[in-house]
Amino acid sequence: MICIVLHTHLPYVLHHGNWPHGSDWLCEAVAECYLPLLMMCNTLSAEGINPGLTFDISPVLCEQLAHPDFPKVFHTYCTEHAKLAEGDRKKFIDEGAQDFAELAGVWSEWYITKWEQFQSTFSSDIIGAFRSLQDRGLVEIITCGATHGYLPLLAEDSSVEQQIGIAVGNYQRHFQRAPRGIWLPECAYRPAYSWRTYLPVAPYSIARPRKGVEQFLQQYHIRYFVTDEGALTSAIPLGVRDSNNLRVAYHDTYGRIRQQLDERSVMDVFLVSGENHRESAAVFTRHRRIALQVWSGESGYPGDPDYLDFHKKYYRSALRYWRVTDNKADMQWKQPYVPEWAENKARQHAVHFCEILEVTLRHRMMDSGETGPPPTICLPFDTELFGHWWFEGPLFLEHLLREIHTSQILRTSTLGMQYDVLQPQCEIALPESSWGRNGNHEVWMNPDVQWTWEREYLLEHRMQMLLTKHSAPGWDSTMLRFVRNAFRQMLLAQASDWQFLISTFASREYAEARFHSHASDALKLCDAAERYATNGSVTVHDEQLCSACEERDGIFIQELEQFFTRQGVTVQ
Repeated sequence: MICIVLHTHLPYVLHHGNWPHGSDWLCEAVAECYLPLLMMCNTLSAEGINPGLTFDISPVLCEQLAHPDFPKVFHTYCTEHAKLAEGDRKKFIDEGAQDFAELAGVWSEWYITKWEQFQSTFSSDIIGAFRSLQDRGLVEIITCGATHGYLPLLAEDSSVEQQIGIAVGNYQRHFQRAPRGIWLPECAYRPAYSWRTYLPVAPYSIARPRKGVEQFLQQYHIRYFVTDEGALTSAIPLGVRDSNNLRVAYHDTYGRIRQQLDERSVMDVFLVSGENHRESAAVFTRHRRIALQVWSGESGYPGDPDYLDFHKKYYRSALRYWRVTDNKADMQWKQPYVPEWAENKARQHAVHFCEILEVTLRHRMMDSGETGPPPTICLPFDTELFGHWWFEGPLFLEHLLREIHTSQILRTSTLGMQYDVLQPQCEIALPESSWGRNGNHEVWMNPDVQWTWEREYLLEHRMQMLLTKHSAPGWDSTMLRFVRNAFRQMLLAQASDWQFLISTFASREYAEARFHSHASDALKLCDAAERYATNGSVTVHDEQLCSACEERDGIFIQELEQFFTRQGVTVQ
């Protein structure tokens, strides 16, 4: 089975400016990725083809796409870009650049079409469109961390639980069912062990027992997640679950079970657990070598000379009119984009990739014979690859799914469907890991971002002390409002996007400013809550800050109400 997983996430950018990293970022993803993929799924369904894709959609992205302000923002975006393209067309005509003028006309029509699809085809409801696909059995939607917090490095177990618990509640509200799977932000995993941070934050400098991520997942009835190949290779075999759900230790296994535990193939699905606890969750593993063929801009399909070049943009409009030509060439040598050439390459590459999948699957089936479990090729990608980074990506995917549909041995499957078929029983202990550089935490914890974790840890500790000192049952509506807003700002500060953008020097100043803003506001709101709890005072500045945060970042309203209700607060 082929399990294609599309990780669909953006940090909270709505109401945080427009360009280049504000709402334009969100609109860009909708126009270039989400709408084309939704249209693709509907087209395939009309042809009698079940796409069988798994989308994870982060809760913070769900909140933006479902926000009542978004349709107006998207309309403005599409209208302005269509006008920019039309302006380019007129300029190219004046310069006698007929090829570029025709491309500009294509872009103008393209943006108009995207608005029509959004408004008419999908009734201005992207989340509703994804929910409909899931309800029709065409795709599976799984969840993610609430704000994409980097779970292994959060200081408090309660912070991990809140990221997952709020995500589950948000998913239930948007999709009217409970999630079965989760995309761990950055595929970042931590087992249970005595953990401490080496940062100069006193409350967390002493080692203390911490739960493994799978223990939180089982608490919320989440059955499976995705990891990277290096983590599986380094995993320790624990044993196998018997018919009574008890572990038979590794040294007592033999035959096929022992072979599966020893080899730990990326095409098998395992249970992740710990030596000293029984909680578990299944793990699917990225087949890195095969996935590389799709996402690599250097050695994979997106670097083909005929595809639209991502980097070269027209100075007047920032629209793209050139093809890759040569992914090592200077920008001045890029040649005009020819849509027909790119479309033809997308078909060719889909056929080629289907052949790769077939050969891989046949080799595995020959090796394991009829006794082994059905093989799984798990291929997770960032959704933005399909349409944004690789403009022809959705077209490639559409042709690929058609090729798989006609294959004699290939089928697509959602993670949930494959989990139900396999019912994995072999247990492993997964190491601390991520899908980042070198498979560890270094992208999200390094000298460039250490300061963010120092502040975040102090914020977590401050929140814990506030909740402990001023117990929830004694709160009135004003106290609840301060704490709710502080809590929300802390969640937004925890987004792993900020460390990623800082470490990769992609929009570093923007990420630093966003992290500082959320962390600073959270601490100010904690101060306001402390003052109010102590002497009942509310300053004009406190009120203004609360109102500004609610207007700008008013997400997870119901989930936060549910969370504080569980703390004993009667929400008013």
